[in-house]
Amino acid sequence: MSSKETRRRFLEAAGIAGVAALAGCSGNGGGDGGDTETETETEGDGGTATEDGGDSGGDAGTRLSWHAGGTGGTYYPLSNEFKTIVEANTDYTLNVQSTGASVENVGSLADGSADFALIQNDIAYFAKNGTGIETFQGNAIENLQGVATLYPETITVVTLESTGIETLSDLSGATINTGDLGSGTQVNANQILEAVGITDYNEQNAGFSQASEQLANGDIDAAFVVGGWPVGAIEDLATTNDVNIVPIEGDNRAAVKDAASWFADDTIPGGTYSGVSDPVETVAVQAMIATNSGVSAEAVENVTAAIFDNLDELTIKTDFITADSAQDGMSIELHEGAAAYFGE
Repeated sequence: MSSKETRRRFLEAAGIAGVAALAGCSGNGGGDGGDTETETETEGDGGTATEDGGDSGGDAGTRLSWHAGGTGGTYYPLSNEFKTIVEANTDYTLNVQSTGASVENVGSLADGSADFALIQNDIAYFAKNGTGIETFQGNAIENLQGVATLYPETITVVTLESTGIETLSDLSGATINTGDLGSGTQVNANQILEAVGITDYNEQNAGFSQASEQLANGDIDAAFVVGGWPVGAIEDLATTNDVNIVPIEGDNRAAVKDAASWFADDTIPGGTYSGVSDPVETVAVQAMIATNSGVSAEAVENVTAAIFDNLDELTIKTDFITADSAQDGMSIELHEGAAAYFGE
């Protein structure tokens, strides 16, 4: 399947979990984020705190919905650490949801079913400006606003040594898991494959944990994973299988960065994963916290303060998440609550 055909299939499927409503929500730049519920939302206590202090969950505006990513990546466990910190230091409760990550999370923020979400900075830019990928073309998400950037989102191309795949060019003709439908991982994978001229491949779509199982079972040849290292799903795979991390380096790295300016150089240190002793060159985007303009300034400022005043309580990505770097790579305008905290 060509990368062009793959992208078209993705775009047709990207209506899931609120993305189909993007056009209808894109004009809510200054208004209430709404109280639309997704199927998963009804299982939790995911009310929304809005500008007028109302709460669709009926709990005095203190119940907030936070959309993360797949359970095998970094977004989900990190979001749960944020939940613990926020609930210990404020009157707010966070309902953390596992999702397909960035693109899906933009849809949830746009229709108000999420108050906060973790997304990639490139996806945030595309959504806010109605550009970049067809999902957002002409459908700028005007109510999308930023809170803070967090850490580099490393692009990891993982395979098993038994496949013989050593370089990106070896992916031609392979079966590749490019990430969940509706995820920034899938967008980045398609961008990278196209940039280096890989057009002949069979695409599979699943989250990190399932991709790890597919590799172990021989159902796929390689998988793209986007997340801060170490990624739990790859760690688990490497404990029972001989894995290989395919580098994005040299001319390939240059081609990727020429095609998409938001990619930055990155390196996975040797020893990050069992059996991979040498550092591996690759590229990265940036993870960030986003919200929508319908969430009250008080809620955003209090949640932001709780997190960044208590960073010593985190155990994940502690070398990267700081108040001083929280606006590095911010690709969209800040919510007024976040601006108040950071003094922007």
